[in-house]
Parts: sequence; C-alpha cells; structure tokens
Amino acid sequence: MNSINFEAAFVNVALLWMLTVPHEFAHAWTAVRLGDDTPEREGRVSLNPMAHVDWLGTVILPALTSLFGGGFLGWGKAVNTNPYRLRWGLNGLALVALAGPASNVVFALLLGLLTVLLHGTLPAVAEFTGRGVYLSLYLALFNMIPVPPLDGSKLLLAARAPVAVYNELARFGFVLLIVAISVSSLGRYLSLWSFQGTQAILRMFW
Repeated sequence: MNSINFEAAFVNVALLWMLTVPHEFAHAWTAVRLGDDTPEREGRVSLNPMAHVDWLGTVILPALTSLFGGGFLGWGKAVNTNPYRLRWGLNGLALVALAGPASNVVFALLLGLLTVLLHGTLPAVAEFTGRGVYLSLYLALFNMIPVPPLDGSKLLLAARAPVAVYNELARFGFVLLIVAISVSSLGRYLSLWSFQGTQAILRMFW
C-alpha cells in the first residue's frame, strides 16, 4: 500500500459521509411527507452527519475497499420506515427508496456547478468537489442494486416480490455485495458509468 491509497481512502470516506447526509435525509423527509413519522421519532429528519453514519458502511468498508482497490463499497445508516403508515403502502415505500439516489443526482449537479466555478480560482477545492460529483453518482447507482440493505431492494417489495425471497436475500445481502463488487465486473461498470456521468455534468456547466 502506498500513500496515494491512504489519501484516496481518506477522501472517499470523507466524501461518502458528506454525501450520505442528503441521501438519508431525503429518505426520512419523504417518508414523513407520506405519513410515516417513524424517521422523525428516531431523529433522522436531520442534516446532522452523526444522525446518519453507519460505522461499518460509512467508514470501515469504504476505507478498506479504497485501500485495497477492490471497487468501492459503502452506505449510510438505513432509515426505518413502516410501509403500513405510508400513503400508497408499498408504492409509497418505492418513492421513499428512490428519494435517496435522486438526492445524490441533484447533489452531483450542485457539486458539478461548484467544480466549474472554482476551477480557475481554487483548483484544490475544485478537485475535491469534482471527486464528489463522481462519488455522488456512484452512490446513486450503487444503491439501486436490488440487494438488502440497499434502496433497490425496496423496489422488489414494491414489485410484490415474495417476502420469503426478500428475507432470504437479506440474510446474505452483505456477502452478495462484497462478492459482486470485489469479484464480478459490477464495480468496474458502476465506476465507468459514474465517470461518464461526471463528464456529462461538467460539460453541461462548462
């Protein structure tokens, strides 16, 4: 391992933690708007970073996967929702699930604008925000994988997948994600699509 890996790990963890805040806040806010006060009671309708950190998913795994170059794996603390309290039930749950990745796309656009504005005056900051565009898009795409605990898995429930199948996936979800990112080409494709999306956003504002 060299210093560049340690630097990349630090930057990735810092950015991921920053990006999980609007992501998880969007889940919580949407759930409350749809009638479920569970996130509000649990203090998740907040922009406080400590309210949304999952020490394994937000810090430990992103650091390790960045250090060893095995793709990038990370997530924030899941927002608890009760589908029976949500307007439109499981369809409402799908809206709550999609709110997180959608917030990351919006945040990527804002960071892209900042990157272009700061490119000439604060290049170091622009490099950081440019990395944030990429990582925000990566987080949005990664969370759409239909494996618990990721957001995409909630779409399985909304599509009326058998609960037994979902529960079985949840039992091995962590292992499936590790294998998918580390062994298959999924991590490479997520990285490629995020890079292409970053280029498109920066060209749009240039």
